[in-house]
Amino acid sequence: MIKKYQFGTEENKLFLSSIEKDLLSFAKGCFAPTGSSYYLDDDGTPMVEKSRETWITSRMVHSYSLAKLLGYKNVDSLIDRGVDGLLGELKDDINGGFYAGVDKNGKPLENKACYAHAFVILAACSSKLAGCKKADLLLNEALKIFDDKFWDEEIGLCSDTWNTEFTVCDPYRGLNANMHTVEAFLAVADTLKDEKYRVRAGRIIDHVISWAENNNWRIPEHFKENWEVDLEYNTDKKADQFKPYGATCGHGIEWARLILQWTLSTFKDDKDRTDYLSAATKLYNRAIIDGWNADGNKGIVYTTSWDGKPIIHDRMHWVLAEAINTSSFLYRVTKDEKYADDYYEFMEYLDMYLLDKEKHSWHHQLDMNNKVINTVWPGKPDIYHALQSSLIPQYGLDTSIAAAIKENKR
Repeated sequence: MIKKYQFGTEENKLFLSSIEKDLLSFAKGCFAPTGSSYYLDDDGTPMVEKSRETWITSRMVHSYSLAKLLGYKNVDSLIDRGVDGLLGELKDDINGGFYAGVDKNGKPLENKACYAHAFVILAACSSKLAGCKKADLLLNEALKIFDDKFWDEEIGLCSDTWNTEFTVCDPYRGLNANMHTVEAFLAVADTLKDEKYRVRAGRIIDHVISWAENNNWRIPEHFKENWEVDLEYNTDKKADQFKPYGATCGHGIEWARLILQWTLSTFKDDKDRTDYLSAATKLYNRAIIDGWNADGNKGIVYTTSWDGKPIIHDRMHWVLAEAINTSSFLYRVTKDEKYADDYYEFMEYLDMYLLDKEKHSWHHQLDMNNKVINTVWPGKPDIYHALQSSLIPQYGLDTSIAAAIKENKR
């Protein structure tokens, strides 16, 4: 056994720490002078010809807020610039809410997405905990528009996309935005100590578990306006960037972690946790059985058919990051050595294939032979998933990562 891959060893902690430091150094040029965040190229150079998007800006504000909470110096200006960007060129002062982004000339992009707004909430929570003076304003703005336009109190789920003017809501409904809404709501609950948002997260989770349980623990991703499952959505565009066809292994893994976090923060009695812990375990195990080394090569395939056969064989960096997080969660919760073994394999895979040791970052996409490609994501847009996977295995299970660092739940 190589100790730097082994959960809980000092060598593993040092390995994670080195990854953390490299990523924060790699991405420090992400913010434009106007505050929104550039896509980053393979070597961390800003891609100034591409649009600057709200979800990436929010992720980078979150990432450098984590850095501040960890004790890094000289990151306040980065956090402030990103928050200024969210409250400035990315905020729609006419129609409310936040644009999807701006083009290279600062012209707003069309539509208002739940996915982006959820990340604004996350960024606001993390920057508030990190001491940013404008974070309260950002959080209030983000929660107000989210409650008004995206959250459906009657059903306990979120709509996906509005037009820019907030007059027409797209009939598509999806779980990707709802997944990051759960992440955001848990962050709000931990930051503001407002349990209303933890309850909301649980309502979303109950829906997801029900859908997954009725689909052999492969989570349906796409729905019609009335929340009718649409298993054939994008069957003609199987590799869609945000809405791929079929089951997304990484989402099964990520949902498992969020369910565990919500469960441990909601219930104090083990008997109340049992069904949710069982569901999280089944989601994770289904995704790993379907996805890990599924085509004979190392790595987790991106998507599978509804009978578990690989469709898109590419290996996405965020999927491996979530596998690291969730295996560490499950090992700590269950004490089952299987999950420690999984964690070991994922760390080994990361070191062998995904770490860009020359440029001190992570490759974002590999093909089935573990060669670097960029057909879905050009360059290395942000560090959110990778950075979190260097931290989440080391902090408390029942608390969102920024609050866990703030409260020193190491």
